Amino acid sequence: MKISTMLDYAGDPRDAATRVRVLEKAGVDMVWVAELYSFDAVSVLGYLAAHTEQMELGAGILPIYSRTPTLTAMTAAGLDAVSGGRFVLGLGVSGPQVIEGWHGVPYDRPIGRTREVVEICRKVWRREVVVHDGPNYRLPLAPGQGTGLGKPLKLVNRPVREDIPIYLASIGHRNVELTAEVADGWLPAFFHPEKAHEVWGEDLAAGTSVRSDSLGELEVVAGGPLAFCDSEAAARIKDLARPRIALYVGGMGSRDTNFYNDLFFRYGFEREAELIQDLYMSGRKAEAEAAVPQEYLDATLLVGDEGFVRDRAKAYAAAGVTRLQVDPLGDDPVGAVRRLRTLID
Repeated sequence: MKISTMLDYAGDPRDAATRVRVLEKAGVDMVWVAELYSFDAVSVLGYLAAHTEQMELGAGILPIYSRTPTLTAMTAAGLDAVSGGRFVLGLGVSGPQVIEGWHGVPYDRPIGRTREVVEICRKVWRREVVVHDGPNYRLPLAPGQGTGLGKPLKLVNRPVREDIPIYLASIGHRNVELTAEVADGWLPAFFHPEKAHEVWGEDLAAGTSVRSDSLGELEVVAGGPLAFCDSEAAARIKDLARPRIALYVGGMGSRDTNFYNDLFFRYGFEREAELIQDLYMSGRKAEAEAAVPQEYLDATLLVGDEGFVRDRAKAYAAAGVTRLQVDPLGDDPVGAVRRLRTLID
Protein backbone atom coordinates (compact mmCIF):
# COMPACT_ATOMS: atom_id res chain seq x y z
CA MET A 1 0.00 0.00 0.00
CA LYS A 2 1.35 3.41 -1.00
CA ILE A 3 1.15 6.54 1.14
CA SER A 4 -0.29 9.82 -0.11
CA THR A 5 -0.99 13.19 1.49
CA MET A 6 -2.90 16.39 0.71
CA LEU A 7 -1.37 19.82 0.37
CA ASP A 8 -2.92 22.54 2.52
CA TYR A 9 -4.61 24.71 -0.09
CA ALA A 10 -5.26 27.54 2.36
CA GLY A 11 -1.61 28.26 3.16
CA ASP A 12 1.43 29.59 1.31
CA PRO A 13 2.24 27.07 -1.46
CA ARG A 14 5.96 27.68 -1.00
CA ASP A 15 5.82 26.74 2.67
CA ALA A 16 3.69 23.71 1.82
CA ALA A 17 6.19 22.67 -0.85
CA THR A 18 8.95 22.68 1.78
CA ARG A 19 6.87 20.30 3.90
CA VAL A 20 6.16 18.12 0.87
CA ARG A 21 9.85 17.77 0.05
CA VAL A 22 10.52 16.61 3.59
CA LEU A 23 7.65 14.10 3.45
CA GLU A 24 8.88 12.80 0.09
CA LYS A 25 12.21 11.92 1.69
CA ALA A 26 10.33 10.25 4.55
CA GLY A 27 8.52 7.90 2.17
CA VAL A 28 5.32 9.62 1.04
CA ASP A 29 4.63 8.40 -2.49
CA MET A 30 2.13 11.00 -3.65
CA VAL A 31 0.80 14.47 -2.92
CA TRP A 32 -2.62 15.81 -3.93
CA VAL A 33 -3.43 19.47 -4.56
CA ALA A 34 -7.05 20.57 -4.26
CA GLU A 35 -8.74 23.28 -6.27
CA LEU A 36 -11.74 24.95 -4.67
CA TYR A 37 -12.18 28.71 -4.69
CA SER A 38 -8.54 28.97 -3.70
CA PHE A 39 -5.29 29.31 -5.63
CA ASP A 40 -5.57 27.19 -8.75
CA ALA A 41 -4.09 23.70 -8.42
CA VAL A 42 -2.17 23.83 -11.70
CA SER A 43 0.23 26.61 -10.66
CA VAL A 44 0.99 24.83 -7.40
CA LEU A 45 1.48 21.46 -9.12
CA GLY A 46 3.91 23.02 -11.59
CA TYR A 47 5.86 24.46 -8.67
CA LEU A 48 5.91 21.09 -6.93
CA ALA A 49 7.10 19.39 -10.11
CA ALA A 50 10.25 21.51 -9.96
CA HIS A 51 10.79 20.92 -6.24
CA THR A 52 10.20 17.16 -5.94
CA GLU A 53 11.95 14.23 -7.53
CA GLN A 54 10.03 10.97 -7.32
CA MET A 55 6.62 11.38 -5.74
CA GLU A 56 3.51 11.42 -7.90
CA LEU A 57 1.66 14.73 -8.15
CA GLY A 58 -2.12 14.60 -8.23
CA ALA A 59 -4.79 17.18 -8.93
CA GLY A 60 -7.27 16.38 -6.24
CA ILE A 61 -9.48 17.56 -7.88
CA LEU A 62 -9.95 19.75 -10.95
CA PRO A 63 -13.69 20.47 -11.34
CA ILE A 64 -14.91 19.37 -14.76
CA TYR A 65 -16.99 22.54 -15.20
CA SER A 66 -14.19 25.09 -14.84
CA ARG A 67 -12.21 24.11 -17.96
CA THR A 68 -13.08 22.77 -21.37
CA PRO A 69 -12.33 19.06 -21.78
CA THR A 70 -9.48 19.76 -24.18
CA LEU A 71 -7.92 22.35 -21.88
CA THR A 72 -8.10 19.81 -19.07
CA ALA A 73 -6.29 17.32 -21.31
CA MET A 74 -3.67 19.92 -22.36
CA THR A 75 -3.08 20.88 -18.74
CA ALA A 76 -2.64 17.27 -17.67
CA ALA A 77 -0.23 16.59 -20.53
CA GLY A 78 1.77 19.71 -19.64
CA LEU A 79 2.01 18.80 -15.95
CA ASP A 80 2.98 15.24 -16.87
CA ALA A 81 5.75 16.63 -19.07
CA VAL A 82 7.25 19.04 -16.53
CA SER A 83 7.09 16.36 -13.80
CA GLY A 84 8.68 13.66 -15.93
CA GLY A 85 5.61 11.44 -16.06
CA ARG A 86 4.55 11.80 -12.41
CA PHE A 87 1.16 13.51 -12.80
CA VAL A 88 -2.25 12.05 -11.93
CA LEU A 89 -5.38 13.82 -13.15
CA GLY A 90 -8.02 13.88 -10.44
CA LEU A 91 -11.41 15.04 -11.68
CA GLY A 92 -14.71 15.70 -9.95
CA VAL A 93 -17.94 17.59 -10.27
CA SER A 94 -17.56 19.66 -7.07
CA GLY A 95 -20.99 21.01 -6.08
CA PRO A 96 -23.55 23.57 -7.21
CA GLN A 97 -22.52 26.12 -4.58
CA VAL A 98 -19.02 26.40 -6.05
CA ILE A 99 -19.78 25.72 -9.71
CA GLU A 100 -22.71 28.11 -10.01
CA GLY A 101 -21.63 30.56 -7.30
CA TRP A 102 -17.93 30.87 -8.08
CA HIS A 103 -17.63 29.81 -11.72
CA GLY A 104 -21.04 31.02 -12.83
CA VAL A 105 -21.90 28.01 -15.00
CA PRO A 106 -24.87 25.64 -14.63
CA TYR A 107 -24.31 22.52 -12.56
CA ASP A 108 -25.99 20.13 -14.97
CA ARG A 109 -25.61 16.54 -16.18
CA PRO A 110 -22.56 15.81 -13.99
CA ILE A 111 -22.28 12.10 -14.73
CA GLY A 112 -22.66 12.38 -18.48
CA ARG A 113 -20.20 15.28 -18.59
CA THR A 114 -17.65 13.34 -16.57
CA ARG A 115 -17.79 10.38 -18.95
CA GLU A 116 -17.26 12.61 -21.96
CA VAL A 117 -14.41 14.56 -20.37
CA VAL A 118 -12.58 11.28 -19.68
CA GLU A 119 -13.14 10.15 -23.28
CA ILE A 120 -11.90 13.43 -24.75
CA CYS A 121 -8.81 13.56 -22.52
CA ARG A 122 -7.72 10.12 -23.65
CA LYS A 123 -8.24 11.04 -27.30
CA VAL A 124 -6.06 14.12 -26.85
CA TRP A 125 -3.25 12.17 -25.15
CA ARG A 126 -3.28 9.60 -27.97
CA ARG A 127 -2.79 12.55 -30.35
CA GLU A 128 -5.92 11.68 -32.26
CA VAL A 129 -7.61 14.30 -34.38
CA VAL A 130 -10.27 15.15 -31.83
CA VAL A 131 -13.78 14.73 -33.14
CA HIS A 132 -16.42 14.24 -30.49
CA ASP A 133 -20.17 14.23 -30.91
CA GLY A 134 -21.68 13.79 -27.46
CA PRO A 135 -24.78 15.06 -25.73
CA ASN A 136 -22.72 17.53 -23.66
CA TYR A 137 -19.66 18.35 -25.76
CA ARG A 138 -19.26 18.60 -29.50
CA LEU A 139 -15.88 19.10 -31.16
CA PRO A 140 -15.74 20.91 -33.51
CA LEU A 141 -18.87 22.95 -32.87
CA ALA A 142 -21.92 21.84 -34.77
CA PRO A 143 -22.96 23.65 -37.97
CA GLY A 144 -24.93 26.75 -37.11
CA GLN A 145 -23.00 27.34 -33.90
CA GLY A 146 -20.19 29.86 -33.70
CA THR A 147 -18.53 31.08 -36.89
CA GLY A 148 -18.55 27.72 -38.65
CA LEU A 149 -14.75 27.89 -38.98
CA GLY A 150 -13.88 25.31 -36.34
CA LYS A 151 -11.80 22.38 -37.57
CA PRO A 152 -10.70 19.09 -36.01
CA LEU A 153 -7.26 19.37 -34.39
CA LYS A 154 -4.80 17.22 -32.51
CA LEU A 155 -2.32 18.03 -29.76
CA VAL A 156 0.85 19.62 -31.13
CA ASN A 157 3.20 18.14 -28.51
CA ARG A 158 3.88 14.46 -27.97
CA PRO A 159 2.81 13.67 -24.41
CA VAL A 160 5.20 11.89 -22.10
CA ARG A 161 2.41 9.34 -21.60
CA GLU A 162 -0.77 8.73 -23.53
CA ASP A 163 -2.28 6.94 -20.56
CA ILE A 164 -2.06 9.59 -17.83
CA PRO A 165 -3.97 8.13 -14.87
CA ILE A 166 -7.42 9.57 -14.25
CA TYR A 167 -8.89 9.39 -10.76
CA LEU A 168 -12.50 10.39 -10.15
CA ALA A 169 -13.87 11.85 -6.93
CA SER A 170 -17.27 10.31 -6.37
CA ILE A 171 -19.61 9.21 -3.59
CA GLY A 172 -23.03 8.99 -5.29
CA HIS A 173 -24.25 5.62 -6.58
CA ARG A 174 -24.17 6.40 -10.30
CA ASN A 175 -20.87 8.27 -10.30
CA VAL A 176 -19.16 5.57 -8.23
CA GLU A 177 -20.38 3.05 -10.80
CA LEU A 178 -18.95 5.28 -13.55
CA THR A 179 -15.67 5.54 -11.65
CA ALA A 180 -15.33 1.76 -11.46
CA GLU A 181 -16.06 1.54 -15.18
CA VAL A 182 -13.80 4.21 -16.71
CA ALA A 183 -11.28 5.56 -14.17
CA ASP A 184 -7.83 4.43 -13.12
CA GLY A 185 -8.51 5.41 -9.53
CA TRP A 186 -11.19 6.47 -7.07
CA LEU A 187 -11.16 9.38 -4.61
CA PRO A 188 -14.03 8.76 -2.17
CA ALA A 189 -14.65 11.41 0.48
CA PHE A 190 -15.18 10.46 4.15
CA PHE A 191 -14.44 6.79 3.47
CA HIS A 192 -15.41 4.47 6.34
CA PRO A 193 -13.50 1.18 5.89
CA GLU A 194 -16.02 -0.98 7.71
CA LYS A 195 -19.09 0.53 6.01
CA ALA A 196 -17.77 1.28 2.51
CA HIS A 197 -18.70 -2.06 0.97
CA GLU A 198 -22.24 -1.85 2.32
CA VAL A 199 -22.67 1.61 0.77
CA TRP A 200 -20.79 1.23 -2.52
CA GLY A 201 -20.26 -2.50 -3.09
CA GLU A 202 -23.02 -2.92 -5.65
CA ASP A 203 -22.02 0.25 -7.52
CA LEU A 204 -18.38 -0.84 -7.73
CA ALA A 205 -19.37 -4.31 -8.88
CA ALA A 206 -21.65 -2.93 -11.60
CA GLY A 207 -18.95 -0.63 -12.94
CA THR A 208 -16.25 -3.26 -12.74
CA SER A 209 -18.37 -5.71 -14.74
CA VAL A 210 -18.02 -3.50 -17.85
CA ARG A 211 -14.53 -2.16 -17.07
CA SER A 212 -11.87 -2.50 -19.77
CA ASP A 213 -9.09 -4.95 -18.92
CA SER A 214 -6.61 -2.36 -20.18
CA LEU A 215 -7.32 -0.17 -17.14
CA GLY A 216 -6.13 -2.73 -14.62
CA GLU A 217 -7.37 -2.79 -11.04
CA LEU A 218 -9.05 0.31 -9.64
CA GLU A 219 -6.76 2.27 -7.29
CA VAL A 220 -8.51 3.58 -4.17
CA VAL A 221 -7.28 6.57 -2.14
CA ALA A 222 -8.60 7.05 1.40
CA GLY A 223 -7.44 7.58 4.96
CA GLY A 224 -7.24 10.32 7.58
CA PRO A 225 -5.05 12.19 10.05
CA LEU A 226 -2.04 10.25 11.35
CA ALA A 227 -0.51 10.43 14.82
CA PHE A 228 1.15 7.96 17.17
CA CYS A 229 0.15 8.85 20.72
CA ASP A 230 -1.49 7.68 23.93
CA SER A 231 -5.26 7.47 24.36
CA GLU A 232 -5.58 10.87 26.04
CA ALA A 233 -3.75 12.69 23.23
CA ALA A 234 -5.66 10.64 20.65
CA ALA A 235 -8.98 11.88 22.01
CA ARG A 236 -7.82 15.50 21.73
CA ILE A 237 -6.54 15.02 18.17
CA LYS A 238 -9.69 13.26 17.04
CA ASP A 239 -11.75 16.18 18.32
CA LEU A 240 -9.77 18.44 15.98
CA ALA A 241 -11.37 16.61 13.04
CA ARG A 242 -14.89 17.52 14.14
CA PRO A 243 -15.11 21.05 12.62
CA ARG A 244 -14.32 19.90 9.08
CA ILE A 245 -16.74 16.97 9.25
CA ALA A 246 -19.49 19.18 10.69
CA LEU A 247 -18.88 21.74 7.93
CA TYR A 248 -19.33 19.18 5.16
CA VAL A 249 -22.10 17.11 6.71
CA GLY A 250 -23.97 20.10 8.10
CA GLY A 251 -23.19 23.11 5.98
CA MET A 252 -22.02 22.05 2.54
CA GLY A 253 -24.80 22.53 0.02
CA SER A 254 -28.42 23.11 0.91
CA ARG A 255 -30.67 21.22 3.28
CA ASP A 256 -32.04 19.22 0.35
CA THR A 257 -28.78 18.81 -1.60
CA ASN A 258 -25.83 17.81 0.53
CA PHE A 259 -23.91 14.78 -0.80
CA TYR A 260 -21.93 14.36 2.42
CA ASN A 261 -25.00 14.44 4.62
CA ASP A 262 -26.54 11.80 2.37
CA LEU A 263 -23.41 9.68 2.78
CA PHE A 264 -23.64 9.78 6.57
CA PHE A 265 -27.27 8.68 6.27
CA ARG A 266 -26.13 5.73 4.17
CA TYR A 267 -23.49 4.88 6.75
CA GLY A 268 -26.29 4.45 9.28
CA PHE A 269 -25.78 7.73 11.11
CA GLU A 270 -29.25 8.98 10.21
CA ARG A 271 -30.01 10.70 13.50
CA GLU A 272 -26.56 12.29 13.73
CA ALA A 273 -26.62 13.49 10.11
CA GLU A 274 -29.95 15.24 10.62
CA LEU A 275 -28.87 16.73 13.94
CA ILE A 276 -25.54 18.01 12.61
CA GLN A 277 -27.29 19.72 9.70
CA ASP A 278 -29.99 21.28 11.91
CA LEU A 279 -27.43 22.61 14.36
CA TYR A 280 -24.98 23.85 11.75
CA MET A 281 -27.58 25.65 9.68
CA SER A 282 -28.95 27.35 12.77
CA GLY A 283 -25.48 28.72 13.56
CA ARG A 284 -24.78 26.35 16.46
CA LYS A 285 -21.52 25.09 15.01
CA ALA A 286 -19.91 23.94 18.25
CA GLU A 287 -22.92 21.76 19.00
CA ALA A 288 -22.85 20.40 15.45
CA GLU A 289 -19.21 19.47 15.90
CA ALA A 290 -19.98 17.72 19.17
CA ALA A 291 -22.66 15.66 17.38
CA VAL A 292 -20.16 14.07 14.96
CA PRO A 293 -20.28 10.35 15.82
CA GLN A 294 -17.32 9.16 17.89
CA GLU A 295 -17.65 5.81 16.12
CA TYR A 296 -16.85 7.51 12.81
CA LEU A 297 -13.80 9.28 14.24
CA ASP A 298 -12.45 6.07 15.78
CA ALA A 299 -12.92 4.13 12.54
CA THR A 300 -11.43 6.62 10.12
CA LEU A 301 -8.55 8.42 11.88
CA LEU A 302 -5.17 6.76 12.20
CA VAL A 303 -4.58 8.27 15.61
CA GLY A 304 -3.52 6.22 18.63
CA ASP A 305 -0.82 3.81 19.72
CA GLU A 306 1.08 1.67 17.26
CA GLY A 307 -1.32 -1.25 17.55
CA PHE A 308 -4.33 0.96 16.86
CA VAL A 309 -2.72 2.61 13.82
CA ARG A 310 -1.68 -0.79 12.47
CA ASP A 311 -5.23 -2.11 12.84
CA ARG A 312 -6.73 0.93 11.10
CA ALA A 313 -4.24 0.63 8.22
CA LYS A 314 -5.18 -3.04 7.87
CA ALA A 315 -8.87 -2.12 7.87
CA TYR A 316 -8.33 0.35 5.05
CA ALA A 317 -6.37 -2.25 3.08
CA ALA A 318 -9.10 -4.85 3.65
CA ALA A 319 -11.65 -2.34 2.30
CA GLY A 320 -9.71 -2.09 -0.97
CA VAL A 321 -7.65 1.03 -0.29
CA THR A 322 -4.38 0.92 -2.24
CA ARG A 323 -3.10 4.42 -1.37
CA LEU A 324 -3.43 5.35 2.26
CA GLN A 325 -4.13 9.08 2.49
CA VAL A 326 -2.62 10.59 5.64
CA ASP A 327 -2.21 13.97 7.26
CA PRO A 328 0.72 13.49 9.63
CA LEU A 329 0.23 15.58 12.77
CA GLY A 330 2.35 16.50 15.75
CA ASP A 331 5.92 17.64 16.22
CA ASP A 332 7.47 14.86 14.14
CA PRO A 333 5.46 14.25 10.95
CA VAL A 334 8.48 12.70 9.26
CA GLY A 335 8.87 10.21 12.08
CA ALA A 336 5.16 9.37 11.91
CA VAL A 337 5.36 8.63 8.20
CA ARG A 338 8.45 6.49 8.61
CA ARG A 339 6.81 4.60 11.45
CA LEU A 340 3.69 4.04 9.35
CA ARG A 341 5.84 2.81 6.48
CA THR A 342 7.29 0.07 8.67
CA LEU A 343 3.78 -1.01 9.66
CA ILE A 344 2.36 -1.35 6.15
CA ASP A 345 5.37 -2.63 4.19
